[in-house]
Amino acid sequence: MCRHLAYLGPPVTLASLVLEPAHSLFEQSWSPQDMRGGGSINADGFGLGWYPEGDAALPGGPVRYRRQVPIWTDENLPGLAGTIRSGAVIAAIRNGTPGMPHGQSAVAPFMAGNWLFSHNGRIPGWPESTTKLAERLPVADLLRLDAPVDSALLWALVANRLSDGVPPADAVAAVVHEVEAAAPGSRLNVLLTDGEQLVATSWTHSLRVRRTGDSITVSSEQFGADDWEDVPDRSLLVATATTLHITPMEGPE
Repeated sequence: MCRHLAYLGPPVTLASLVLEPAHSLFEQSWSPQDMRGGGSINADGFGLGWYPEGDAALPGGPVRYRRQVPIWTDENLPGLAGTIRSGAVIAAIRNGTPGMPHGQSAVAPFMAGNWLFSHNGRIPGWPESTTKLAERLPVADLLRLDAPVDSALLWALVANRLSDGVPPADAVAAVVHEVEAAAPGSRLNVLLTDGEQLVATSWTHSLRVRRTGDSITVSSEQFGADDWEDVPDRSLLVATATTLHITPMEGPE
């Protein structure tokens, strides 16, 4: 499965999150340690999404850089990541599910308005298992899917609730439960941010969190320092740069 991370806090370089630490996301692309149930190397593309200097209110919203190549082959990335600073970041590396298309448009983070979204996992039986859920979406939303992959549909389901005014944590939790009911055994670790708040789920895949006095980092695998905490399976994480709440998600075991 994929690997991803999210960061909220004082502005830092993208390189300090993705490239430079020990066992960084860059290293995890070819040497992941905790895939839990599928996948090997993450060579099917990568993506970075950030808010310039952490200011979610800037016109135009977040900025995104996605490639369909393995992260270690992008010769431009070190220079870009070493000079770009942000206080709100989502980054992902992709291990594509067999049978699903490849390409830049299938790579997280997905984006709409001021939101960035990433999914680590898979929906078994896709697309047939999610047909009834997809039918609830406006046709225009389906036509706007970045790619015909389970992660893009998952994002469309969350984004639709957000557009209806559902609070972010409620939107994510509801969609996770709906997808699990439609496709039992789904792996649904997601990250969602608007640059100020972060919502994440741990659902059948590894997720860890690191707190300092003024920052929060969530990642599929720990990197850099050792002061990480495991997020229990089937949990909902809601955070800002200085607050953290983790609650159990009800549902069948």
